[in-house]
Amino acid sequence: MRDAGKKYEGSQVSSYTEWDPLEEVIVGILDDARFPQWHPSLEPVIPTQQHETFRQRGGEEFPPEIVKAANEELEEFVRILEGEGVTVRRPEPIPQGQLYSTGAWATTGMYAAMPRDTILVVGEKIIECPMAWRSRYYENLAYRPLLKEYFHNGAQWIAGPKPELTDEMFDLDWKEPAEGEPTRFAITEFEPTFDAADFLRLGRDIIGQKSNVTNEFGIEWLRRTLGDEFRVSVFEFNDTHPMHIDATLAPLAPGKLLINPERVPEVPKMFRNWEVRAAPAPIMPDAQPLYMTSKWINMNILMLDEQRVIVEAQDEPMIQFFKEWGFTPIPCNFRNFNSFGGSFHCATLDVRRSGSLETYVD
Repeated sequence: MRDAGKKYEGSQVSSYTEWDPLEEVIVGILDDARFPQWHPSLEPVIPTQQHETFRQRGGEEFPPEIVKAANEELEEFVRILEGEGVTVRRPEPIPQGQLYSTGAWATTGMYAAMPRDTILVVGEKIIECPMAWRSRYYENLAYRPLLKEYFHNGAQWIAGPKPELTDEMFDLDWKEPAEGEPTRFAITEFEPTFDAADFLRLGRDIIGQKSNVTNEFGIEWLRRTLGDEFRVSVFEFNDTHPMHIDATLAPLAPGKLLINPERVPEVPKMFRNWEVRAAPAPIMPDAQPLYMTSKWINMNILMLDEQRVIVEAQDEPMIQFFKEWGFTPIPCNFRNFNSFGGSFHCATLDVRRSGSLETYVD
């Protein structure tokens, strides 16, 4: 709930890194969660074994038993965060099954489960992202009551150019590139699009990637919008189906970087003075349905500060890994939520972290 009448020194929104002490966070919801209607842009990023499911069930609700189990995990997650002293906010449910149209196309929605995808916080600025999936066109509306509040409490609130998402935006003939060929993206450079989850914040440095939802046009729009106060660096990884960077790299604290050993054969030079460790292999059983992600979602952790880290409760190798590295892992059950394409980092948007703008890399 809103802390009515609370006064903030500066802005209620203030977050420069992935690790400064977390004070306020938005946690997503799964109300009315639905399979997105099938579109060629989904093909490169939806697991192959799920393609037929999405083609047949687009617009339908996700299985209610998985939604129920994931909602229980979300409530556990909220209790843990509040127990650790973090203020938790939630978006408002919006009807995902309602058909909406721009005139050029029509579709249903998906969910408001992953605020990390749709909104980017850089310092005191909160940015609504111009997303590339038609099913997520109006997803930001679930967060509008919060965005209004944050604006009234000092935040800068802007939105990326609302995309048309006409057929010119997509490579409708996308095919899997042959071995040795460059990555082929599902989107074109017709207009700027990006998801916030393709970027990570390290103080003055923002690191990102081009992906199947984030194009060069969108990256350049973000670079110019943030201005000279920030450096936006773009990297390419060993990932032929890129979408979101936060299961590839995870900056945990100043000088400590977690990497995906399959996707990061060479660590970017900007981290040459950092301690870099490879994440343990995921142990998620094959029986767990993963509609929109790989098992490497186990890397999608959330730092509460430079010491405490939220980790999936059944991922014993990751829990032990963090203990041995000197961190304090806090277990939380999240396997059923993982089925919907994200984990703790995806399911949250850190609105306020104590800390100031600093430089952490060369």
